[in-house]
Amino acid sequence: MDDHQRPGRRSVLGAAALGAGAAALGAAGTARADDRGTDRSGRGGRHRLPVPAVVAHRGASGYRPEHTLGAYQLALDMGADVIEQDLVATRDGHLVCRHENDITGTTDVADHPEFAGRHTTKSIDGTEITGWFTEDFTLAELKTLRAVERLPERRQHNTLYDGRWQVPSFEEVLRWAEEEGRRRRRPVWLHIETKHPSYFRSLDLGLEERLARLLRRFGRHRRHAPNFVQSFEPSSIERMHRLVDCSGVVLLWTADSRPWDFEQAGDPRTVADLVTPEGLEWIAGFARGIGPVADLVIPKNADGSLGEPTTLVRDAHAQGLVLHPYTMRNENAFLPTEFRRGEDPNAYGDAFGAFRAYFATGIDAIFTDNPDTGLLAAEDFRDR
Repeated sequence: MDDHQRPGRRSVLGAAALGAGAAALGAAGTARADDRGTDRSGRGGRHRLPVPAVVAHRGASGYRPEHTLGAYQLALDMGADVIEQDLVATRDGHLVCRHENDITGTTDVADHPEFAGRHTTKSIDGTEITGWFTEDFTLAELKTLRAVERLPERRQHNTLYDGRWQVPSFEEVLRWAEEEGRRRRRPVWLHIETKHPSYFRSLDLGLEERLARLLRRFGRHRRHAPNFVQSFEPSSIERMHRLVDCSGVVLLWTADSRPWDFEQAGDPRTVADLVTPEGLEWIAGFARGIGPVADLVIPKNADGSLGEPTTLVRDAHAQGLVLHPYTMRNENAFLPTEFRRGEDPNAYGDAFGAFRAYFATGIDAIFTDNPDTGLLAAEDFRDR
């Protein structure tokens, strides 16, 4: 997902997937039953997560190039409660972890003359994008590329790791999670987003069926499996709900935006309609959580400072849904104005203060590029 553009559109900021639609409540007496026999997290009693939980956005992407095994491993080593993957498809039908199918800014593909002829312009969810795209490469071809930092001017220190890791397939990530889970004697939680599912379905590369097959192969398809599936297209979560039993999360962009599958189907509803009690009740029919952009929880004033919280947390919890907003980052450029420190947009501001403000609304988890900061902030909040 993206913080400053509608989902599916290329952005210099990128963002993330919010969404872990089901962090289970860890403290005794805090669980709240809903009409589907689950607690407020959208899950039953197994593999509970703390509240608020910390979701590593594309891994520890504040410190390593996003969606690499290096970023995932660092997030796990830091103690992140959940680690996010965004999934797109290759020409030969494999699922790989990239925030976008446009890999121009996240790999060294431009340095490979053998792929120069694949540079092209496509319409992705209504936006014209020029670059290189995963669906034009086989998995073997993608494996000849190396991942690079997406925000080199903002996070110059991350460029130290340019070229160190390949683009991981989701099957590789599942094997990694299985091995790390055995080693640590506890499950590794994943938060898995289908990216541009309608677009890929139009290419006969449906993401949901491929994802469901992999989840079944690794035993992560059941209701209490330690993973969530999320998408900005509600129909993708409806499809996943028919294929697997694990927790689904509907990601939500700005109030005036429309999910791309709604646009294609002629559905006039906007996100503003989906965050009403009636819209949330509809979502609760096939999902266990929502992943709203943080501004839907606390809108910003004209000067970029935080305003008054909305009723979204209360209204979603009333439907038995959890909320995992996105995305918290440490840099001044991404923080509400009252939490910025100094004039350098790339310097760290008062991220702890911003975390406190969002946690105070009652959210169940939050996505962050800096899981170590988020974990300390969550610990402070729970101990207050």
